[in-house]
Amino acid sequence: MNHRFERTGPLTELGSYPQWAQDMVDACEATRQGVIRHELWDLMRELRLDRQGTRDFMVGIWPLIERFPAYMARNLLKTQYGRSPGDNLARRWLVRNIRVEQNHADYWLNWAQGAGVAREDVLYGERAQGTQALADWCEEVSRHDSLAAGIIATNYAVEGATGEWSRLIYDSASYAQSLPAHTRAQSLRWLQLHAAYDDTHPWEALEIVCTLKGTAPAADEVDHLIECIKRSYVGMRILADRCVGRAQVYGTVNEAAA
Repeated sequence: MNHRFERTGPLTELGSYPQWAQDMVDACEATRQGVIRHELWDLMRELRLDRQGTRDFMVGIWPLIERFPAYMARNLLKTQYGRSPGDNLARRWLVRNIRVEQNHADYWLNWAQGAGVAREDVLYGERAQGTQALADWCEEVSRHDSLAAGIIATNYAVEGATGEWSRLIYDSASYAQSLPAHTRAQSLRWLQLHAAYDDTHPWEALEIVCTLKGTAPAADEVDHLIECIKRSYVGMRILADRCVGRAQVYGTVNEAAA
């Protein structure tokens, strides 16, 4: 039986993907909501996040920002041209988008400086306990797991949720006006890029994973992808919790996603 997946519907509609993928997304929805509805984003957009919280956010997430192209490069190394339609699709997409990511670290440093966090502190400052969990997990899954797992954890889960919380902040006129006027556009560039309403990266990542896995993957393979997505969301939640001064309520990312 041919279990090959080829999308026929719109890229950004969940119904265009196999039922197993729709079920996977549904299974992760509650965990995703814990990220995009986190109080951190409201505190930032309403200018109620204190200086320490802002500093912990900018410094704590930096390893993820700086290493994100490397995660994609590690996944690229797993591909083999001609081995499968999924490999070919992933290879083209990763090569193109690694280049797109090249300036994002600079844009993050510009945002941090506009928010009052010095470049040297972002690069070399001590990070709040727990904020490294997300970067460590993305490194692990990209280095040691399958191509599908690496892409679903980083380009689908991390980029997808980031697009939603960054949009909340970028849409806040109060937040924008809180940044120095002479560098405001420069400071907002990272948010502007990630808050785009027409951003298709997470959907493209989902299409790659579905092309790799086909229309009928084994149940344990789907369960593993669900775990990978949830672990990314939980890592983001841990980081956000630390930035608002909340005690870490999870033992590890593995335990929290179980």
